[in-house]
Amino acid sequence: MEDKEGYWFTNYGTCSSCENIIIDLIVSDKISRQMKTMPSGVQEVFRVYPQTTSFDEPNEIVPECLRKDFIEASLIMTLSPKASAALSRRCLQSILRDKAGVKKGSLDREIQQAMEHLPSHIAGAIDAVRQIGNFAAHPMKSDSTGEIVEVEAGEAQWNLDVLESLFDFYYVQPSLLAEKQNALNKKLADIGKPPMKTSI
Repeated sequence: MEDKEGYWFTNYGTCSSCENIIIDLIVSDKISRQMKTMPSGVQEVFRVYPQTTSFDEPNEIVPECLRKDFIEASLIMTLSPKASAALSRRCLQSILRDKAGVKKGSLDREIQQAMEHLPSHIAGAIDAVRQIGNFAAHPMKSDSTGEIVEVEAGEAQWNLDVLESLFDFYYVQPSLLAEKQNALNKKLADIGKPPMKTSI
């Protein structure tokens, strides 16, 4: 089948590991003149089934609503960067309001508030979300994070990378430290010593 994007083909096979079917959609700028049924030239391949993502599923300690948004945003990133960015912005805003204690407002302002209380490498990362999205120039992008709007090149990917860092900082690492503190307090109790005074 041909359209303005090029020549479209389907390709399918079976996974050698799990033996489940794999279906790809291929668009090419050329077709084989001999066969007229196979793509050649520059190609782009879209995995139709099963859905895959290059991102790992978030740790179970991350709240379910955030995990679902992240997974969905990663699955649709290639097919619809707009929808992916909208989901990841909503996820980012939820984290900042829940964990960074920002005052509700535009995502642009909330990011600026959160940056004051984050380690420099994470502050720089979420500031890049703000700059890439250019929220100051497009207020609707920050005031209505669930709305499907235009996104800059690379924004959807970067948003998901930043969310992974925030999941680790706000949820995973505090949980791991709390587990270690509990284990240490148990050892201290076993030898008759008081627990650590600092709580996680």
